[in-house]
Amino acid sequence: MAIRKKILLATKNRGKLIEIRAILGTDHFEFIPVDTIRMFPEIPETGTTFEENAIIKAKESFKLTGIPALADDSGLWVDCLDGKPGVYSARYAGENATDDENTDKVLEEIKAFNPPYTAKYVCVLAYYDGKETITTEGECNGELLLEKKGFNGFGYDPVFKPTGYDETMAELDPGDEEQT
Repeated sequence: MAIRKKILLATKNRGKLIEIRAILGTDHFEFIPVDTIRMFPEIPETGTTFEENAIIKAKESFKLTGIPALADDSGLWVDCLDGKPGVYSARYAGENATDDENTDKVLEEIKAFNPPYTAKYVCVLAYYDGKETITTEGECNGELLLEKKGFNGFGYDPVFKPTGYDETMAELDPGDEEQT
């Protein structure tokens, strides 16, 4: 059996952990979630972009553990809200807001505009191994619906309908989402 490379997944979000494992597989990698490391601190997201935050988390995670780290920062970019909630997606309704509270705040704010409510998910991954930083960015375009639908996924998935689909991300089978 081949040796699997250890990579620290610098997220406590179980949804992201599941997605990263599904996309990258586990044949060549042993992913170590940060919440399995005792006393692992919350790393402040002080950047003003998704890329800055992902790099901050990857580098700090490596510094704390010595294990090559993969971190992400991702969020929802809503056109009529000038890109909000953006890097504040996880805490848009407040520091300890739930997914529902964040979603409800966005839905309330977009009602001041005419549909369609175009938006996109943005995700930046950053890998840091003590020597090299590698980043990549992906986007999923779509629009927001005013009614929550579906139970898959997390975050804004129940109101985000990807371009080319009739269902929200939360209604799609998780395998379908990789195609968006």
